Amino acid sequence: MSKRDFYEILGVAKTASADEIKKAYRKVAMQFHPDRNPGDKTAEEKFKEAAEAYEILCDADKKAQYDRYGHAGVSGQGRGGHPGGGMNMEDIFSQFGDIFGDDLFGNFFGGGQRSRGGQQRSRGVRGSNLRVKLKLTYEEIAKGVTKNIKVKKHVLCNQCGGSGAKDKGSVQTCSTCSGSGQVRRVQNTFLGQMQTVTTCPSCNGEGTTVTAKCGSCKGEGRVYGEETVSIDIPAGVQEGMQLNINGKGNAGERGGMPGDLIILIEEEPHKELHREGLNVAYELHLSFPDAVFGIQAEVPTIDGRAKIKIPAGTQSGKVFRLKGKGFPAVNSYEKGDQLIQVNIWTPQHVTSEEKAILEKLSHSPGFKPHPDKNEKNLFDKIKEMFS
Repeated sequence: MSKRDFYEILGVAKTASADEIKKAYRKVAMQFHPDRNPGDKTAEEKFKEAAEAYEILCDADKKAQYDRYGHAGVSGQGRGGHPGGGMNMEDIFSQFGDIFGDDLFGNFFGGGQRSRGGQQRSRGVRGSNLRVKLKLTYEEIAKGVTKNIKVKKHVLCNQCGGSGAKDKGSVQTCSTCSGSGQVRRVQNTFLGQMQTVTTCPSCNGEGTTVTAKCGSCKGEGRVYGEETVSIDIPAGVQEGMQLNINGKGNAGERGGMPGDLIILIEEEPHKELHREGLNVAYELHLSFPDAVFGIQAEVPTIDGRAKIKIPAGTQSGKVFRLKGKGFPAVNSYEKGDQLIQVNIWTPQHVTSEEKAILEKLSHSPGFKPHPDKNEKNLFDKIKEMFS
């Protein structure tokens, strides 16, 4: 089943501002929130779908990649290790719970009832994103490839499990917020009593404090190490394209959410071919006799070798096209071609015997230039090569 367009899910245009996207997500999330639709699996899936759309569109880099390449441009591993960006409810509430606010859904149910979003408090500090350059050959780009790369980064501390504490007894409930991670204040105004909720200053919203730090990570809940990450590269990526893999960046402090791993695509130059968009260009150099009599030539392609018939009398600059031998487009069925431009090789050094033959041929009528009026000019050939 193909994914729906993220803009369609949130009901906004591509030109929508960050604030408009946030408001649209809040509206859709309110409509399908599990607390308002208990036991409704369809509503729950739409709630998750909206969260995934917002996760991409609220991030400027991810949004740019999605606008350019569609779902394939942001097809990293999702929160919680779900391929394709799948998110569970805990991910959503921990990441976007602040958008709803603690009292948002309580107003619907009366008596200040709190939604699950309000019960979720932030843990630790989110890890930073990492950017890694990945070089790919033409062959890998044409077919798509899975790469396993070693990434040096902050990883979860095995000794404390990411808590940053020496042991379980070294973690205590915050006395300021009683474990909620938030501090509520009631103020009297001319409109009546107004309640505000702020992050607890004592525990920074974590709800707990560490009395004795882990000796391995010094209380951070993470250490510097290395992880092997498997990356699925879709066919047709281009130089400069970025792929985001959620949750594979630096581990967060004290159990905080990990950052993302951003893969920057680089193309390894080919010895014989040159890329122009989806097309592949190749220059075929022919001797003068081969151009006169015609030849069966073998040329390189990104799929191996291919034979092409060069007819007799082929002029220098003639472009032949091998349909469908170029690169595939990301997220579509479009495919480029291979363009082969013929160049007649002119000898720079000739023997006295060859010179005599050439001087004799130069006076022959068949060797006098008489271009065909229907022959395309240089400008038309260039347009044809890159169209």
